[in-house]
Amino acid sequence: MAIDETALQLLLDKEAIRELVLLYSRAIDRQDIELLRDLYAPEATDTHGDSFDGSAEDYCAFIARAFPHMPYSGHHVCNHLIAVEGERASGEVYALAWHLIPGRGGDSEEDFMAVRYIDNYRRCADRKWRFSKRVVTYDFKLRRPFSGGGTLGQGTADPSYALCPPSLFARGKRA
Repeated sequence: MAIDETALQLLLDKEAIRELVLLYSRAIDRQDIELLRDLYAPEATDTHGDSFDGSAEDYCAFIARAFPHMPYSGHHVCNHLIAVEGERASGEVYALAWHLIPGRGGDSEEDFMAVRYIDNYRRCADRKWRFSKRVVTYDFKLRRPFSGGGTLGQGTADPSYALCPPSLFARGKRA
């Protein structure tokens, strides 16, 4: 049976884009701003509903300022459709996003959202896929008081840094 090189390349591209989306979740949840910056193409933009609309560089600065106020963040990717056309691609990612944030009265609040990321991707000069445009739509939002516990964002103490191979799970830019 002959290998269809075009079909094989399509599968490889889609898997690289899926990994890009998962690395976005990891960058946000592990508060790894260097990794987050590495996931965007030069001149990329990001629109997060009414909270942010601008360049990816400014989005990374915006998120970095929010990190100290989010002791926990968990982004869980669900469905992900991808259409690849040469060096560009588009995708729709369904995700569940949980955040622990300061409440209005000084207590903690759970901020839960069902979101969709509407993405444009581009293969850059280094052959890595990156976001060229990311637009977040909020399909569902829930905010309520939080009185639970857990590891709540262990930061660099997270066991994944020690127990998983460093090439993919290390902090900072992708290898």
